[in-house]
This record gives sequence, C-alpha cells and structure tokens, in this order.
Amino acid sequence: MTINKLTASFGKLENETLSFHEGLNVIHAPNESGKSTWCAFIRAMLYGVDSGERARGGFLPDKQRYAPWSGAPMEGQMDVTADRCNITLTRTTRTKSAPMREFTATYTGSNVRVDGMTSANAGEQLTGVTRDVFRRSAFIEQGSVAVSGSPDLERRINAIVSTGEEETSYTEADARLRAWQRKRRYNRRGLLPDLESKIEDSRRLLEDMDGSAENIEALEENLEQAKKECIRLEDEVTESRKRQRRESIETLSRGRAALSEADSEHDAAMERLSECRAELRRSAFEGMDIRTVEQKVSADLARMAELKGIYKKKVSPLWLILCFLLTAAGVTLYTIYDRIVWIAAAGVFLIGAVVFLALYLKARRAAADARDERARILKGYGVQHGSELSAALEEYRTLYASVLSAEENERVTRERYEQARRRQEKLEENALADLDFVSGSSPAARLGRELNAKRAEAEHLSAQIATLKGRLSAMGDTMVLRSELGMMETERALIEQEYEDISLAAETLRSADDELQSRFSPELGRVAAEYMSRVTDGRYSQVLINRDFSAMTRTGADAVAHDSSYLSAGTMDLLYLAVRLAVCKLALPEGEPCPLIIDDALVNLDETRLAQAMELLKEIARERQVILFTCRKTGDGI
Repeated sequence: MTINKLTASFGKLENETLSFHEGLNVIHAPNESGKSTWCAFIRAMLYGVDSGERARGGFLPDKQRYAPWSGAPMEGQMDVTADRCNITLTRTTRTKSAPMREFTATYTGSNVRVDGMTSANAGEQLTGVTRDVFRRSAFIEQGSVAVSGSPDLERRINAIVSTGEEETSYTEADARLRAWQRKRRYNRRGLLPDLESKIEDSRRLLEDMDGSAENIEALEENLEQAKKECIRLEDEVTESRKRQRRESIETLSRGRAALSEADSEHDAAMERLSECRAELRRSAFEGMDIRTVEQKVSADLARMAELKGIYKKKVSPLWLILCFLLTAAGVTLYTIYDRIVWIAAAGVFLIGAVVFLALYLKARRAAADARDERARILKGYGVQHGSELSAALEEYRTLYASVLSAEENERVTRERYEQARRRQEKLEENALADLDFVSGSSPAARLGRELNAKRAEAEHLSAQIATLKGRLSAMGDTMVLRSELGMMETERALIEQEYEDISLAAETLRSADDELQSRFSPELGRVAAEYMSRVTDGRYSQVLINRDFSAMTRTGADAVAHDSSYLSAGTMDLLYLAVRLAVCKLALPEGEPCPLIIDDALVNLDETRLAQAMELLKEIARERQVILFTCRKTGDGI
C-alpha cells in the first residue's frame, strides 16, 4: 500500500492537503507546525478514532486532542494505492461523541464502493495488521521509538516462527491458565478453599451431630432475637427516613425562600436601574457621560457669558450725530460765506461721520450675532435662560447619581442572588446525599444498612436451621453426612489434580514460548544489528532483544552488551529505530508492504548519523513507502 494524498480537518489542520509519492517522503517543518497531527491523522484514517477513550491524568484521547481548532467537524480523506487499485477513504463526523465514525471506501474517481471494506477493518485490510501491531511496528510516534510488547504483536510473531496461525498469544494463554489456577486456589479464595471450608464444616457437623438439637434451639433463639432486632430497626429506619425527608424539605424550602427573596430584590434593582437609565436618556443630555456634560455645559455657559457681554455693551451714536451736525454746519457756513475752508471742514466731518457710522453698524451687527449665537446655545439644550441650563445640569447630576446608585444596588443584589443560588445548589446536593438511603452517610442510611445486615443475618440463621432440620430429618444417622463428606474429599482430590495439571501446562507453555523466542529473537536481533551497524558506520555490531522488546547493544571493543539506558539519546534512538525496522521487516506481511510512518525520530542525531540514517531509510524506501516528518534539514523534503 502507498499513501498518495491526504485532506484533513483535524486538530490545527483546517482542510489542508498533503501529497506523497512512492519511496522516501521527507516532510520538513518547524515545531508546532502540525507534523504529529498529520501522523495521527494517517492512523485515524486507517483505523478510526476510538470514541471510548477517556481523559486521565496527563493523557487526552484523540477525539479531544485533535478536535479541529476551528470548531468544524473532524473529517478527512485519504487517497491510497493498494493491490494496484486507487482507493479513496473518507471519514466524516455525524455526532461529536463519535468523531470520524461515518466511513466510505470507494475506487478513486468513482462512487463504486470497495467490497468488504468497513470502518472497522479498513486499516487491517490495507496494512495487513491490526492497529496494535501497526503502532508497534510501522508507525513511529514522536518520543515513542522504543517497541513495547502486546498480545497482537505476540500472535503475529508466533505466526511467523511457527504455523502461521495468528489466533494464539503466549501472554493471553498464560493469563488464561493463571485464571484457571486462581479459580481453583488463590490465597483464601477459589474452589479448593471453598470446598475445604465445606469439608471442615461437614466434619464439625459430624462431631456436633449428637448435640444438633441443642444447636437448632440455640440458632432458633438467635433467630428470634434477630427478628426482634429487625422489627426495632425497621421502626427506627421508618422514623429516621421520615425525619430526614422532613428536615431536607424544610431546609430546601428555606433555601428556596431566600433564593426567591434575593431574586425579587435583584429584579426590583434591575427595574429601578432601567427606570433611572430611561430618565437619564429622556433628559436634555440623553444619557451622556456626566464629565462630558459638565465640560460641555461649563464651556457653553462661559461662552454665553462672553456673548452676553458683547450684546449688552452700549454703543453710543453721539459721535456719529456730532460729525453729521458739524458737516451740516460746514455746508451752511460755506453757503453763507462762500469760503473753501468751510467746505473742506464739512468734507472732513462727513468722512468722520461715515467712519463712526461704519463702527456703529459693526457694533450693532456683533451684538445681534451674539444674541443669535446665545439663542442657538440655549435652544440646543431646550431652555430659555442660562439659569435653566444650570438647573438642568444639576438635575442631570442628580439623575446620573441615581443611575450610579441603582447600578451599585443591582450589583449588590446580583451578588446576593448568586450567593443564594449557590447556597441552594449546595443544599440540593446535600439533600440528595441525605436522601440516599442506600449508600449515603446519613443516620437513616446507616440504620438502613444495619437493618439489611440484620435481615441477612436472620436469613442466614433461617437457612442454617432449615439445613440442620432437613439433614436431621433426612439422615436419621450419620451415614448420609459421611457419604457427602467422602464425595467432597474426592472432589477436592480431583480439583487438586487439576491444579497440578494446569501448573504443569503453564510451565510447558513457558518452555514452548522460550523456544519460540529463542527462534525469533536471534533473527530479529540479527536484522536489527545489520541496521544498527549501517547507521553507526559499523561501530555497534550486535543487538540483543529481550521478550519485552527492550534491547542491548555493544561495540566491537566492548566485552559485554550494554543496556539502552547507558547509551546517549541519539544512539538509543538509533538502536530502537533499528529494532523497529527489524520488526517491520520480519513481523509485517510480505507482498505489498504498508508504509513506514516516522514522526521526528531523528531529532537527537548528529549530522553524520542523520545522513547515515537517511541513507538506510532511502534503501528501505525501495521496498516500502517511507514518510518521515522532521524538523531537521535532511536534504530531501516535500
């Protein structure tokens, strides 16, 4: 199988696409750019998203971790080539609780569905392995280079080294045998301890047969006492539950009354606030900020005072009249005496009269403009006089103060309401706990459990009495009981023999598994050693792999192999990368190989070993598609 193209609405990816080709694909991108998200998307498209996973300490399931940041549904499309056919896988989301549950697999470019391919089996059909084996072999997540064991991987390995049957796993078979052993004997539990207890009871019963009548009498006396105790407890339980219900109802009623009162106070405060705001908006200043209003009114009052000074200023026409009189006098004297000097004087006085006339008219026009401007200012506020404007300002201050007071009152009553609501929720929660008469901690619940225990005791006593009476009436002598005891001892011997046989089977299975491991581990170690030698330029020549897939390696100069914890981070990554590649080669199906997905597994390598690792991946890419996401520059990339 090869992956050709991805289209994803997944995590930070918003309808983004990514294309691949056969061989080695290197996607170089910086951290936080979505490399790990693309890897998770490939796994989700193949095997789906497990909607049953739940968040736990430090772990987020894929359905939460990769929910699209944009709030869009989680969905995507994958174009692959498998069995020489181009196939398009599509996964969409109908409900948030089941992301990417809706699945179709069609032949690319058509609506023809791929027969037999479903959401559950698509990954296994295309890769040839289960999700578990895929994640432990060809899917190398960031920070998870090391291989871990699993029943699925064991079954796959067993199939390779034995008959090809993938239905068996040593871990599961061993666990089943251990479960059978525990069923027969596990500490003080199991069939054997239970049977031994019954045998011991029967033996004691045989020893006590002579006094069985006395035992029955004592048991009946105890039963009578238990019944009386049950009656007493029933009365106490009834009364206690009534009292608990009454107290809970009273407490809830008081809480509801307080909540209703707080709600009414808040509603009244809200209504008062609305009224104050409405009055403020209906005022001359239409709800403006008080500081803005004060500044504007102060400026307008100052301007009005200035304008008043302008139009109140008296402009005397005395000089104008005097100039006109002097002009007339000059003309008259000129007429009488016919001397040029008088006509010249009359001209001068006439010019002076024109000048004074112009000044007088200008002053009158300025006064008129001042009156008009003052009238416009007063009209803008809807008042007639400056005193009315000052009064309107004072009234607005009062209204504004009322709004602020109403807002403060609303805030206080809202907080009081929220406190009352939280108190009521707590009271309801406590009431539910108090009214839980089965598993609660209230006195009524404790009395109820005590009553149940006493009833169980009475039932147990009744059963014991009935058993003793039945045995006594049926036996007549000890022969029947001795016969039962012999049968139980025979059964115990059989179970003990089964226990020994199961122990032998477990030991035999362990030996067989050790033999399987001895056949597979060396081959896995040999292939891993070849890869390790390639990427370390022959420095590490041997790799030893344990049952749990932990690995050790050594150089030619080392006397013994070293555990991976003694290696540097880069060398340890190379070691487990070699093991991963060996698992891929030996454990994955032959024929059409599934792609190898690697997420930043080379981040700890120096430049030399990075180049050697890339050469190895190029060689592997001749046989299977390799998709490497990395933040390191490798020389190749998409």
